[in-house]
Order: sequence, then C-alpha cells, then structure tokens
Amino acid sequence: MKKLTSLLLAAAMVMALAACGNSGGDKSGTNVPPPSGGSSQGGASGTQEPAGPEPITLNLAYMPNYASLWGVLSADSQGFFAEEGITVVLNEFPDGPSEIAAMESGKIDLAYIGKGAHRLCVLGNAVIFAPSSVHTTDKIVIHPNSGIEKMEDLRGKTIAFNSGSTSETTFDNALKVAGLTRDDVDGYDMSIDNMVPAMVSGSVDAAVCWNPYSGQILEQVEGAKEIEFSDGSTNISSWICLPKYAEENHDVLVRFSRALYKGMDWGSKPENYDAVAKLCADQIKSNVESQLAQVGDAHWFNLDDIKTGASDGTIKGYYENMQNDFVQAETLKPEEVVEDVSQFVLFDVIEEAVQ
Repeated sequence: MKKLTSLLLAAAMVMALAACGNSGGDKSGTNVPPPSGGSSQGGASGTQEPAGPEPITLNLAYMPNYASLWGVLSADSQGFFAEEGITVVLNEFPDGPSEIAAMESGKIDLAYIGKGAHRLCVLGNAVIFAPSSVHTTDKIVIHPNSGIEKMEDLRGKTIAFNSGSTSETTFDNALKVAGLTRDDVDGYDMSIDNMVPAMVSGSVDAAVCWNPYSGQILEQVEGAKEIEFSDGSTNISSWICLPKYAEENHDVLVRFSRALYKGMDWGSKPENYDAVAKLCADQIKSNVESQLAQVGDAHWFNLDDIKTGASDGTIKGYYENMQNDFVQAETLKPEEVVEDVSQFVLFDVIEEAVQ
C-alpha cells in the first residue's frame, strides 16, 4: 500500500511540473501550431492578415457600343473589379429608358446611359454616381434617296427617332440647328433597333441613332451618310442606379466607381484604344474596325478629369448645362428643373472614389 501511494505522489508531481513548464507559452492555454498553409495566423509573424473586400456580383446594363462599354470592359480586363471583390455580369439593352425599367423591376443593379435618359434622373427615377464621357457634336444618318444634303433639307422629311432616349434630344437639336420645329417634319417614333430595317427599306429619310445601329445603316445602305452638327449643347454619359439602391449600397457604389475610374484611366490612353476596341468588339460580336471608328465620338474621361472636374465644378457644370438643354428642347418643363443638381448626382460617391 505504501508503495502504491508513493507511485501516485510521484505521478502527481510530474504532472504539476509539466503544467508549470507551459505557463510561459500561449496564454490561451493552447500551444498548437497553425495548420500547414493556413493564413489565420498571418504566417510566421503571427499577425492577422486584413480581410479582402466582401465579394459581390453586380448586374450591369449596357448598350452595344463603344461609349457604353469602354470603361467597364477596361476595368474588368485589367483586374480592377477583382481588386474590389466585384464580379460584373453584363446585360445588353437597346436604350437608357429600357435599362431604367429593368432596374425598377429588380433585374439590374447599375446601368450606363446616354444623354436622353438623364431626363429621368432629373425627374427622380434614378441617380447618377459616375460620369463616363462627354461630347459636343451630334450626327444624323441620311438615306441616299432622301435629297437631304444639309440640315435645312430636313423640312418635310420622315425622320426616325426614339422618344425618351438620346435619340430624341439629338432629333430636337437637329431641328433647332435647321431652324425647324417638329411640325415641319414627319417624326416617326420607333425603337432604336427598328431603325436599321426602316432605313434599308427606304421607309424613312433619316434616322437619329447611335452605334452600332448607325454603323449598320452605313454598311447596309449603299450611299447612306452622316451629317454632323452642333448646337452647343452638352452630351454627357453616366453610370446610374435607383435612389433606393444608392441609399442602401453607398460602399458598393464607391468600390465600383473606384475600379471603373482606374479602368477609364487605362482605356482613355490612345495607346490602349486598339485593345479597348477589341474588348468591345468581342463583347457585342462586332468587328474591331467599327469600334475604332467610334473612338473619336467623345472625350473619354481619365482619372485626372474626374478628380479635377469634381473639385473645380466642371462636372457639376456638365449636368447643369444638360438640364438647361432639356428645358430648351422642351423635354423638361421649367417647373421640373432641379435647382441643385447634387439632388440627382452623387458627388459624395465621385469624390470618395477618387481619393
């Protein structure tokens, strides 16, 4: 019995010494090495690695042309969206109003629009969070049998346009330059994608549309041409979302814009035009040459344009001028004018994204 007692005491002393020997190690009471290849302990330093941005997938609406795709495809191809943990899913639409309707139905998160659909932003249907490009000239496509040689020749002609979109504002601008009103022409309101067969059949004398549709008309109608004009109006293109989405996803808009602006900075460099044109051509199943032909259609904003324009009021001026253009074209009533454009342009998102 004494021998058994002695053995038990000895065993207890060994266990006590072992416990004391561990008192200078991990104060959590464990001393287990991290799993091989694990990152929870940050490698040999034992520091926690910062978590990356929360992954998110965004459904984007675009129109099948260079202006709509150049920035977003540049950002995606260069990995800038991946840096922000963003996966983009591209969805094609014929015009801005259709895109906004899709956002309202919950199918689309963010969308690119041309000038015409900005009217819906002024009216409160959507908000702008990122400018994309600007241009000051417009074009109208002329049928070879129309007898139209100059803007004044539009009188009495059948002209296809698409209401609610940039097509309508360009249509009104063309009439203004020609010294005409809608009463002086036969305006034919139709969907953008129907303008190509209408011009091919000769059922209209002219069409107010954008690429790729204008390019398709020039390719398919022998002798068709474009007449370029300017009435001094500002034609700005932007990325938009619904007001409710903006309220609930401020950080998402900043992350998306930050990546987008990096892409725009890359894509706006002349040495990258060929690469961007190929990205656009691949996306819409077109040819590179037709995309390169659109490079001269606008001034493509780079990162400095956004930074400087946000701080010196240039960007704000674009949207103020745009709103005035709508009033002059009578597509926006004077009582619908928003005194402060920051009510529909999210300058806080723009400024935060370029910091």
